Amino acid sequence: MSIDYSEKIPNNVDLAGDRKLQRALESWQPNFLNWWVTMGPAVPTQDVYLRTAVDVGKEGWAQFGHVAMEEYRWGVFLAERGDDRRIAFGEQKGEPVWQQVPGEYRADLQRLIVIQGDTEPASVEQQRRLGETAPSLYDLRNLFQVNVEEGRHLWAMVYLLHAYFGRNGREEAEALLQRNSGDLDSPRILGAFNEETPDWLSFFMFTYFTDRDGKYQLGTLKESAFDPLSRTCEFMLKEEAHHMFVGTTGIDRVITRTCELMREHDTTDIAPHGGIALNVIQKYINFHYSVSLDLFGSEQSTNAANYFTAGLKGRWQEERRRDDHLLTEAGFSIDLVRDGQMTQDEVPALLALNLDLRNEYVKDCQSGLKRWNKILEKHGFDERVYLPHVGFNRHVGLFREHQVTPKGDLISADVWAQKVDDWLPSEADKTHVQSLMRPVYEAGKIAGWIAPPSNGINGKPFDYEYVHLA
Repeated sequence: MSIDYSEKIPNNVDLAGDRKLQRALESWQPNFLNWWVTMGPAVPTQDVYLRTAVDVGKEGWAQFGHVAMEEYRWGVFLAERGDDRRIAFGEQKGEPVWQQVPGEYRADLQRLIVIQGDTEPASVEQQRRLGETAPSLYDLRNLFQVNVEEGRHLWAMVYLLHAYFGRNGREEAEALLQRNSGDLDSPRILGAFNEETPDWLSFFMFTYFTDRDGKYQLGTLKESAFDPLSRTCEFMLKEEAHHMFVGTTGIDRVITRTCELMREHDTTDIAPHGGIALNVIQKYINFHYSVSLDLFGSEQSTNAANYFTAGLKGRWQEERRRDDHLLTEAGFSIDLVRDGQMTQDEVPALLALNLDLRNEYVKDCQSGLKRWNKILEKHGFDERVYLPHVGFNRHVGLFREHQVTPKGDLISADVWAQKVDDWLPSEADKTHVQSLMRPVYEAGKIAGWIAPPSNGINGKPFDYEYVHLA
C-alpha cells in the first residue's frame, strides 16, 4: 500500500513529488512501524494527548489533541531559510551553503547523520517499560510525547539518508532499526544509549542531562554547510526543548517532595517514608552528568578539527562568536593530569572543539542546579546539590585512566573502590528507588515520591485525562 504523504507524513520537503524517495520510504516505513510496536512504549493505550508537528510555522508545529499512538503522524520538516545563506566557518567561509552532498565529504556527513540518527530510537528503547510505573497520567503523557518526537527525529535523519546518500544511505537507514539499546551483539553506537533507564528518577536525569547533550550536538549540526542537515536540526531543536523541560521540572518536583518529607518527618532519611533522599538524588546527578560528558568525545580531536575546517560541523552559536571562524592561530586551555597532578595546558583551538562544546554544555547544566538549590533554600534547608568535577567517573577522554572524586581530587583505584557507593547509585539505592515505582493511572492523583506539576500541558489542568489506557 502506498503512503498518503499529505496525511500520514506531514512534510515541507515535497515527498509527493519525488517518486524515487517515495519508494524508498514506502519500503522503510513498515520496518519502522514494526520496530515501534516491538521496541516502543509497552503500555497499551486508546489515545494520548500529544503535540504533533504538521508545519514549521507558528500555527502548525504544535498541534495538540488526543491521538492513537499507532496513528501518530511522524512528519519530515526543514526549518524555513532564505536562499542567501553562506557558510559561516572553516576554509570555505563566505561561500554559498551546499544543497547537495559534496563528494569529498560524503562519508563524513553520512557518518555524522547516522550517529545522530542512532541516538533517537535508542532512547525510546531505553524508556520502553517506564510507562508501567508512571507516577501520574501527566507524566505518562510526557513520556509518550518524548517517545514520539524521538521517533520523528529518527524519521528526519532517515529522510536525509534516503534523499541524499543513495544505496549506502538506505542501508544505513535499515541498520538504525537493527541495532538496539543494550544489545550484546548489535548495541547502539554511543555508550550512554546502551545504559538502562529503569526508573523515573533516571528518566528525569536522562532528559535533563543526556537530552541536553543532544541539544548541543544538534546545535553544532545546525551550523553545517550542508543546508538540508542544518535546517533539519534547527527544527528538531524546537522539539528537544520539551524533552529538557520534562527533565528540569521532573527533578524540580522530586526535590520538592523530598523537602516536604524531610520537613514533615524532621529527618534527611526519608526512605522509610516513601521518598528519595537528597544524597541519592545527588548520586543520580553524578552518574548521569558524567555519562553525558562522555558523549562529547575526547577533549582533543582531529576529527572535530577536520569537520570544522571542512564546514561540516560548527561550534555552538557559531555566527555569534567574535573571532575569525577559522581558528588556525587560536589557542585553548585544557585540563589534564600530569605526573599525578591536576594541571592545564594550552592546545590549538581547532583540536579542542569538543571541549569548547562541552564547556557550553556545563554552563547550561548549571542552570538546573541553581533552580534545584533555590527549592532547597525556599524550604529552609542548607543542603545543596552540585555538578561533580568533569574528571569524575569518566570513560572517554583525558580523565578515563584516572580516578577523580566529585570534588576533583585524584585518588587511587583502591580508594575509589572503597568510596564509589558514596558517589554513584549503589545497588541498595537503585533497589529503593525501584521499590517506589508504582503506577498511578487515576487522573489528578500522583505517586508519593514526587510533587505534582505547577501547570498542566497546553493550558490543561493537572487532573486532565491526558491518557486513555486500553
